[in-house]
Amino acid sequence: MRTQVAIIGAGPAGLLLSRLLERRGIDAVVLESRDRAYCERRQRAGMLEQGTVDVLRACGAADRLDREGLTHHGLELRFGGRGHRIALSELTGGKAVTIYAQTEIVKDLIALAPEGRIRFGAEVVEVDPVTPRVTYRENGRLHTLDCDLIAGCDGFHGVSRAAVRGSTVFEREYPYAWLGVLADVPPSTEELIYCHHERGFALHSLRSPQVSRLYLQVDPTDQPSDWPDERIWAELRTRFATTDGWTLKDGPIREKAVTPMRSFVTEPMRHERLFLAGDAAHIVPPTGAKGLNLAVSDVTALAGAIADGGLDGYSQSRLRQVWRAEHFSYWMTTLLHTDPAADAFARRLQLSHLEYVVSSAAASTTLAENYVGFAYDGR
Repeated sequence: MRTQVAIIGAGPAGLLLSRLLERRGIDAVVLESRDRAYCERRQRAGMLEQGTVDVLRACGAADRLDREGLTHHGLELRFGGRGHRIALSELTGGKAVTIYAQTEIVKDLIALAPEGRIRFGAEVVEVDPVTPRVTYRENGRLHTLDCDLIAGCDGFHGVSRAAVRGSTVFEREYPYAWLGVLADVPPSTEELIYCHHERGFALHSLRSPQVSRLYLQVDPTDQPSDWPDERIWAELRTRFATTDGWTLKDGPIREKAVTPMRSFVTEPMRHERLFLAGDAAHIVPPTGAKGLNLAVSDVTALAGAIADGGLDGYSQSRLRQVWRAEHFSYWMTTLLHTDPAADAFARRLQLSHLEYVVSSAAASTTLAENYVGFAYDGR
């Protein structure tokens, strides 16, 4: 086969890039090793920046998002048994964030794709960035896909990243992980709660008016089996407890998983005719909710560069925004998590920093501006 753009990976980055190119009249084929059902049920991020929502609307992929998404104009920082609201929209000229699960974005984009544009069960086994050409296995047979360029949207463990020669890697591991749970219980809050506690970080997010998404800081060696439901709810109640008697609703836990915390960037984000986007190029700890949004801004910029002939500037412009998001995610992570190696002095400094963020208009604005996201133009 031949196409203009070969896209590896049918996550939100690859699917959105395909949609953006289609709207510009550029032919593309998406190769995905998993089946459609797996892609549509894979639980990931759920907080969308203003820019992400704008992009999905502009490309005609936001009908269900606009009906079902939960728009938030603020968030809460909770520590010392007290909550402090950060008024995101007031501090950013009206920008907001929207809760809408990544799984739903994937479903929406797959449903919009023309017949044959996505090839599920097509495992890429070789990437040639020079020719360029992609070799993949489908139904037990090898096939080649010739193209003008390749978009590697297949994540950290995909084949695309390994095909970039001469890259420089920057990374950091964190001494904690997240235990994430999806619970069939109405949320106990109308806006996200980011909680610092001496026993560890906790986050109360949402998926819908009937489903809650919650996270606990745990040891990286912990397994989901170490955390029966009763222990999870008890720990969440302890960390979220307030002096005014706020109540956490509990209920059946549908899913649970432990996610390590790490930061990762590879430079440059291209090699010859291969261009990386999303987790293939960078990973952020989830505290700042930047992973999915960075992937969306990557492919938005890449689609524009393909259409306008600006590919030579893609990597440099994207890395400026990537490093801003990396710093914000690192800052949020170290601000809110409890470092098991920290001494009493370091922990008092951390509390002082939290007090400053919630009491200073300038510090609150810095958090709000980074959280809602910057313009998707490479800056």
